[in-house]
Amino acid sequence: MNELLVATFYKFTKLDDLASLQKSIETRCLENNVRGIVLIANEGINATIAGSRDEVLEGLHFLLEDPRLEGLTWKESTAKKQPFRKLRVRLKKEIVTMGVEGIDPERLTGSYVKPEEWNALINDPNVIMVDTRNDYEVEIGSFKNSINPNIVSFGELPQWLEDNIDVNEQPRVAMFCTGGIRCEKSTALLKEVGVKEVFHLEGGILKYLEQISEDQSLWEGQCFVFDERVSVGHGLEAGEY
Repeated sequence: MNELLVATFYKFTKLDDLASLQKSIETRCLENNVRGIVLIANEGINATIAGSRDEVLEGLHFLLEDPRLEGLTWKESTAKKQPFRKLRVRLKKEIVTMGVEGIDPERLTGSYVKPEEWNALINDPNVIMVDTRNDYEVEIGSFKNSINPNIVSFGELPQWLEDNIDVNEQPRVAMFCTGGIRCEKSTALLKEVGVKEVFHLEGGILKYLEQISEDQSLWEGQCFVFDERVSVGHGLEAGEY
């Protein structure tokens, strides 16, 4: 069997007619034998889908026809077998649940740092580097010297930030997550409360592992992914978990 394409993407954008959008995405994916998880909310879309390259790209180009999703980009990895049992297209209150009202990454978010510039930033001793992922994700891999907030769910991060990041000290804070979406909200939250220098890894860990060679990398271990591959490593090769 040929390798399957796994595409991971999100976009914060104002969406309405959610039920209609849900139906059209569901129909197009099923027609193309594409499986995965697609979350839709009024604040945008968040998804990982898998299938043959042609079929996945056809689904992505269908989404790009919607002017609200203009500029949508995705990260590509591969799988030797279908990593999803079925297709799930779900309507949600948030595409990534933080539970803080009024946070709008379309309006305000941290500064993006490209993977090739990330090492220089996190090597700065004055930068506080926070892993925004859940404890079981951090357990199998993270960036060297990053802080693990030891949270069970992303909804616990706002309280941790309030308890551990002193706005009055105006720290330089760098944040990262799997694909970038959680950092859109966590950096937006810090900016909202008045922290001026907030950065996040553009494209997340996945883009870093895709672009940065292992000999140059400051990543240690594997990266947890939310499908049956469980983890990926450098070059986004399926991991050992």
